[in-house]
Amino acid sequence: MLTPNTWRKSSFSGGDQGDACVEVAHLDTHIGIRDSKTPDRAALTFPPAAFTPFIESLKFEGSARS
Repeated sequence: MLTPNTWRKSSFSGGDQGDACVEVAHLDTHIGIRDSKTPDRAALTFPPAAFTPFIESLKFEGSARS
């Protein structure tokens, strides 16, 4: 588990150059995600119960496009 307010690069960030990076963090009562190229901009935050369905829907969308 992440320590509060500590961002880390997602293991699913893609791109051969490592340029499609997303960071995630456990933020007290929410899970945050942000673009690692612009960390000072707004982050999306989700209650923990909503984060997993959000990620699963992204995986489904990605596989449907393949």
